[in-house]
Amino acid sequence: MKKYDVVILTEKRYVNPKEVNNYIQNVLNEDNHIKVALENKGLAVIRLSWDNADFDWSTTRFVLFRTTWDYFDRFDEFSIWLNKVSKQTVLLNSEKIIRWNIDKHYLQDLQEKGIHICESYFVEKGTQSTLKELSIIYGLKEFVLKPCVSGAGRHTYKINSESIEEYEGVFSELIAQEAMILQPFQYNIVEKGEISLMVMNGKFTHAVLKMAKKGDFRVQDDFGGTVHNYTPTQQEIEFAENAVKACIEIPIYARVDIFTDNNNKLAIAELELVEPELWFRNYPEAANELADGINQLINQKEKVV
Repeated sequence: MKKYDVVILTEKRYVNPKEVNNYIQNVLNEDNHIKVALENKGLAVIRLSWDNADFDWSTTRFVLFRTTWDYFDRFDEFSIWLNKVSKQTVLLNSEKIIRWNIDKHYLQDLQEKGIHICESYFVEKGTQSTLKELSIIYGLKEFVLKPCVSGAGRHTYKINSESIEEYEGVFSELIAQEAMILQPFQYNIVEKGEISLMVMNGKFTHAVLKMAKKGDFRVQDDFGGTVHNYTPTQQEIEFAENAVKACIEIPIYARVDIFTDNNNKLAIAELELVEPELWFRNYPEAANELADGINQLINQKEKVV
């Protein structure tokens, strides 16, 4: 017998924080929405930091990734933990899809399956070319540079032909350590924003519109971006659901970030399957949808046993 049905994963900063600002309160609220939804199904649920060394992970049926927002700063440690815990319990989403999604090379896989992505050029670790040389090869006059494994805007830079020399040093340091990606600057994201569509159990539930603050291009709230309720079109909903279907396996939850690209086509900005903010506070019913999916998995496992 398992002691718990579901462990909801967070990080140390968000386990019983001594000081709670608006940002942390949102984290607590988001995790609580899914915790309550799972408990309402009669499931035994606990919320823990992913790096809790005292917990026996074999005592839970499932582990649900939620606010593990330090994993990309501790990736080597996280990777070892991921490999270990995946052998003791069931991860949601799975280790396989997490490892696929962590590296932005997954965008190439989506493109091969007919999902239109943001125009992207991958620069592999150890490449000797300079940024200027690459910008000439790919015809980039204004573009964004970011790591293939990243989050929360880490080492994300907007660069143009006039400022490129300023970034040669940081690019040289980064490319020696990790693969990078170059993407033409997308003007519609600044003008129209980026749409995040939440998909639970393969079906769309709700969406938000993220807007960058004036003078910036990053929509994350870490950089002053704002979030607004949004009603997507049927085309946008189908695009998001099709993107999820194109994954290497169907995730139990996904956040599909889309925008209108420079050619006025819907495009994938990111497909977030590891620990995306899902804005349950905007639409609590989505937490119930996710809980339904997890409960169905538990029932299926019980039937097999």
